[in-house]
Amino acid sequence: MTLTEKAAQLGSVNADALFDERGRLDETALDEHLSNGIGHLTRLGGEGGLSPQTAAERTNDIQGYLQEETRLGIPAIPHEECLSGYMGPEGTTFPQMIGVASTWSPDLLAEITDSIRSQLEAIGTAHALSPVLDVARDLRWGRVEETFGEDPYLVASMACSYVDGLQNDGDGISATLKHFAGHSVGAGGKNRSSVSLGRRELRETHLFPFEAAVRTANAESVMNAYHDIDGVPCASDHWLLTDVLRGEWGFEGTVVSDYYSVEFLRSEHGVAADRQEAGITALEAGIDVELPYTDCYGEHLSAAVEEGQLDEETIDRAVRRVLRMKARKGLLDDASVDPKTASDPFGTAATELTARAARESMTLLKNEDDLLPLGEELDTLAVVGPKADDPQELMGDYAYPAHYPEEEIDFEATTPLDAVRVRSDDCGFEVRYERGCTTTGHDTDGIDRAVDAVTDADVAVAFVGARSAVDFSDAEGDDDRPSVPTSGEGCDVVDLGLPGVQQELVERCHETDTPLIVVVVSGKPHSIEWIAERVPAVLQAWLPGEQGGEGVASVLFGEHNPSGHLPVSIPRTVGQLPIHYSRKPNTATEEYVYTGSDPLYVFGHGLSYTDFEYGDLSLSTDELPPTGTVTAEITVANTGDRSGHDVVQLYASAQNPDQARPVQELVGFERVHIDAGEAKRVRFEVDASQLAYHDRNLDLAVEAGPYEFRVGHSAADIVTSASFEVTETKPVPLPERTYFTKTGVSGAER
Repeated sequence: MTLTEKAAQLGSVNADALFDERGRLDETALDEHLSNGIGHLTRLGGEGGLSPQTAAERTNDIQGYLQEETRLGIPAIPHEECLSGYMGPEGTTFPQMIGVASTWSPDLLAEITDSIRSQLEAIGTAHALSPVLDVARDLRWGRVEETFGEDPYLVASMACSYVDGLQNDGDGISATLKHFAGHSVGAGGKNRSSVSLGRRELRETHLFPFEAAVRTANAESVMNAYHDIDGVPCASDHWLLTDVLRGEWGFEGTVVSDYYSVEFLRSEHGVAADRQEAGITALEAGIDVELPYTDCYGEHLSAAVEEGQLDEETIDRAVRRVLRMKARKGLLDDASVDPKTASDPFGTAATELTARAARESMTLLKNEDDLLPLGEELDTLAVVGPKADDPQELMGDYAYPAHYPEEEIDFEATTPLDAVRVRSDDCGFEVRYERGCTTTGHDTDGIDRAVDAVTDADVAVAFVGARSAVDFSDAEGDDDRPSVPTSGEGCDVVDLGLPGVQQELVERCHETDTPLIVVVVSGKPHSIEWIAERVPAVLQAWLPGEQGGEGVASVLFGEHNPSGHLPVSIPRTVGQLPIHYSRKPNTATEEYVYTGSDPLYVFGHGLSYTDFEYGDLSLSTDELPPTGTVTAEITVANTGDRSGHDVVQLYASAQNPDQARPVQELVGFERVHIDAGEAKRVRFEVDASQLAYHDRNLDLAVEAGPYEFRVGHSAADIVTSASFEVTETKPVPLPERTYFTKTGVSGAER
């Protein structure tokens, strides 16, 4: 390979550069951008706005050009976004990941990503820019909705299942772990701002999910984060991208840049004088491929080698990784797909799965006097709020319709109002709907009509929350437009309350004598203390996707017993942040003048229409060697009158550690279905290395001393505990580290 051809393999080109205004391939552009080959094709279907069949045809055409018209004949790696489903026309939109995390069901997530994989493969995609492994610790950050929550163990568990379903043991789509690393704790909760983390916290909280996914799920790609950590931008951090990722963890895949992050070394961070220096710095740090198009790589890297500023072996090393991945994905054998069958996976099966995911993501926060589920005696139901009947309001920021809010995009979705009206037709009750207000506007003219509808109803449901999208400019300033996104990438906030006048809508409706249910349809964990104290029922619906209305209605009317549990703690006020359950003792207990330290709703909280009781916690040993395992077993009984799912949560607490440690940490969980009146025995097998933390020399070690296992319905609702002793202190070499607890469920006598 010539130097130019090698450098081309480290670059990319996006759909806008290759298609004309009619969506056809531009032959001149092909020659300009692809004549020496290319590494990645950026979002041909999604950015190009192409139907599945057309996306497959265009991908075949471009791969054909690369194989037939270039000297080496090497096809490219087409990539797409797929956080909550393929982000392109006709792609199925599943619940946003914060909602999927609320299911606490890694198996369900693997099914979801297996379905996503089939859609991506059909259009010729080989690489996906998901999942997000950022640990959500600052809820002002707009991208909290993209994460699996605040706990590194839960994040790691869900992320590994995401990777498993997508990669299919290496025969599927390459998953990309992002954003490496610590992206969720930027200064001020802003998307690309600087991060200040100690190495211990960085490793134990923010690197843990990445390490687990690399070493146990064999993730094939990693994407750097935008920010700097203690002054070193992640895109130029050799320690992070090479020493840790490749040297310590043995990662053998490709590192791709977050869009424009290589150029940001020059224009945003100011650590590179020009594009050539930015390209050299990023490549030497460990970024193999620049996305979304070649800006600082390509000719800049070739020139750097010729000028003696860059060792050609550095280029060779990255090229080998890219070519190896192309071989693994089968692209060197056959890069084509069948356009005639490209639409086949975009159908009924995926729709049924997203409806199931929406149902299981529903998290019941409060249900005073068993107001829910709604009964047969219902005659009139009032439905109000800006989230009740707008399909886009159900979507997360990386859903295709929400990612392009300024465009008219045709898509099918079932809103809550749609689903309620179907049930009103079947059951004979009347539905009175008034929007009342918009999501962010300050116009209150519609609130009176909403209050009138509520006053004359038996029960009222208010659908409120933040609108999600990817939008940088509209998130700035005080904007009174009716639907400015206040959740999603680039939509960071300083206030966690309901935007616009939605709080006033709820307050006015509450002043009537009609029982009020509030459904929060939002990727943002809002501080809703006033609502939680006064309204009898609160349902957290998150951003439930295209079948979100069905998910909500199935819980409201008792067709599905809610089983979601919070993956984040919901604060009373933004001033409590950080509020995660695993704070250290002094942080967790010290209170403010006007409010306590406890959250409004804690991590792991979630109610059911039945009752679960725990008992008979037993440990296999009370003396645990540092290389041994301990098994905890507990009986879970359904003492209610209907079947349901429970999420049994196991926490560990070091009782006398030699450094300040979290109050407790999640080390295992099991989602279990139990029929009414039945009981099951849930088993957790925990390896001693899972209790390890980084000592004062930053070496991973299991420390001798007393520990406690705690089992509960949430991090605050601990039902029972048992103590044991680790018998000696021992370092944990990486090959001997266990990341996940083995679980099992069996019958139990009552």
